[in-house]
Amino acid sequence: MVLTLIIFMFAGLMGAGITAVTMQRNREVRRQRVMAVITGHTPEKAVQAAPAAGTGTKTPASGADIARKLRKAAREQNAINNTKSIPSLLLQSGIYISPLRFWVTSSILASIFTGVVTQALHLSPVIDALLSFTAYFGAPRFFLRFRAARRQKAFLNDFSDALDAMIRLLKAGMPVTEAISMVAREFTGPMGEEMGRIYDGQKVGIPLPEAARKMIPRMPLPEVQMFATAIAIQVQTGSSLSEVLSNLSGVIRARYRLKRKVQALSAEAKASAAIIGCLPLVVSLGLYGVNPDYISLLFTHPTGKMLLAGAIIWMSFGILAMHQMINFKV
Repeated sequence: MVLTLIIFMFAGLMGAGITAVTMQRNREVRRQRVMAVITGHTPEKAVQAAPAAGTGTKTPASGADIARKLRKAAREQNAINNTKSIPSLLLQSGIYISPLRFWVTSSILASIFTGVVTQALHLSPVIDALLSFTAYFGAPRFFLRFRAARRQKAFLNDFSDALDAMIRLLKAGMPVTEAISMVAREFTGPMGEEMGRIYDGQKVGIPLPEAARKMIPRMPLPEVQMFATAIAIQVQTGSSLSEVLSNLSGVIRARYRLKRKVQALSAEAKASAAIIGCLPLVVSLGLYGVNPDYISLLFTHPTGKMLLAGAIIWMSFGILAMHQMINFKV
């Protein structure tokens, strides 16, 4: 029994290592995509396009300065995306409390949950330890990630419409600060909240580009990075902001259509993964309904508990692997 437990723990550590390597590779791919979207060029094209940028109305120094700011913005965006600490997740999820208060609340809820489950199911010490570890460290972080992803999705759903509203107001002759204020009043949810923060920041003396860039830690999205960069370029060069925002709105809508298309194409694979993941639980419930004494050995006998723990661990890794295979990033 001890040898079996050691084998399961070793396999679990191997699976966790493979998962960490896969997630790191996915982050690197996303970083390269963000660079390509922000700059609009591959490194080779950017070098070829540099002389052409100096032949127009702008000077070569101005083009080099803009390119340098774009690269700096991309590095800051990658640093934000790679930061998954609790303070950053709290900021992204819109929960404005201190990390200490969050951990205290999470610990109290986790203690109540693990106590109730342990007393009700009479779990073995190994399963109890795994459940406690998940409740104390895994569940709070999962909750923050889920809430941050939902908030970012709601923001993106309104972002293109908000940009179109700003474009119409700018073409009507309204200043950009008043256009942002109008969007903050007309839109609800994360969009109105973030635009209101930008407007309030510039009212108290923060420059508009800096106020827009302060939104990036709360919304670490490539679209928000492009919006802040567009405002910074407009302030420095005096270009037409309505035209820049119009192009940005088109890019956001195109990315949104591509995401919908990817979701439609991967719907079959997601349904298959859901069926495969739920099948063991459905079969176990069916066997329990037909012959409870037959399957109750998994919950009463020590060997059965060990096999049940191993099955749960391996099923968890299988579900995580399927999630990584069908969760396409656009």
